Amino acid sequence: MSGAITDVPGIEVGHAQSLEGGSGCTVVLCRAGAVPGVAVQGGAPGTRETDSLKAENVVQVAHAVFLSGGSAFGIDCAGGIMHYLEERGIGVRVGPAIVPIVPGAVIFDLAFADRSARPDARTGYAACENASRSERRQGNVGAGTGATIGRLKNNSCGMVKGGLGTASLRVGELVVGAIVAVNCNGDVTDPETGRRIAGTLTEDRRAIAGARAILTDPMTPPNAELPSNTTIAVIATNALLTKASAARIAIMSQGGISRVVDPVYTMGDGDVCFCLGTGTLKADTTQVGAIAAWLLSDAIVNAVKAAEPLRGVPCWREFA
Repeated sequence: MSGAITDVPGIEVGHAQSLEGGSGCTVVLCRAGAVPGVAVQGGAPGTRETDSLKAENVVQVAHAVFLSGGSAFGIDCAGGIMHYLEERGIGVRVGPAIVPIVPGAVIFDLAFADRSARPDARTGYAACENASRSERRQGNVGAGTGATIGRLKNNSCGMVKGGLGTASLRVGELVVGAIVAVNCNGDVTDPETGRRIAGTLTEDRRAIAGARAILTDPMTPPNAELPSNTTIAVIATNALLTKASAARIAIMSQGGISRVVDPVYTMGDGDVCFCLGTGTLKADTTQVGAIAAWLLSDAIVNAVKAAEPLRGVPCWREFA
């Protein structure tokens, strides 16, 4: 599945990044508001406003979702996004104020990126300024700029460049799209070929070692304190959703991560998937969720294959 999340009506995407510094932010804008849901599966999530998206809570729409580098520091991007939306009168009216609802999640790229490049409010604002319906870039862009894959030996054996990926599918009038920042510790396998395309490298840095071989090696200490990495994503659709169905689609979408990333949802991962419903088209939740999971798998593979070498970290083509 090719395409991009911007194929979904009502969705814009913008990026801001520093290639020199190795980090960035991606914003998914839904100016008219979208029904939101979220699924948090990783053991070390870095998130904002996820509680407000629960079905039992009062918030009914989101106006943007951001994916960012910078670990917990990157949550500052939300301030810039909120200012951008407030200036344009976009948000929930609360008394005399307009309050944009901006959930988001971050990846851990602190071991890769320069400290001066950590995304902040200015980065979030710039990503909004760059947002458009035509944005389709992948790889070393936005939240994928500082993404890497395979740190199961704490960089001692090297890693492969991760990145940002996107995909979409149209089924009749139904449109579903996905965008993802791939920064996992586990191996990434292309389901079309069955080949491992990213992961922790062997000691000579000439091949992918394989997470299973590393984690079942008797020489791997039981208290290895494996590093923190993550995969964060947004699913969007023009289907008519409730908060409950959006949450279910987000949960089903996580299956797309587990299909191509192994291991996944570990104690050091912050895996999170958001869902946004922008439309009025009646659609079956199971159908949308299944499509979303397939799209997320493809978007993850697209992210790896679009990534280029950066700051000394090689890309997948060197090991294909």
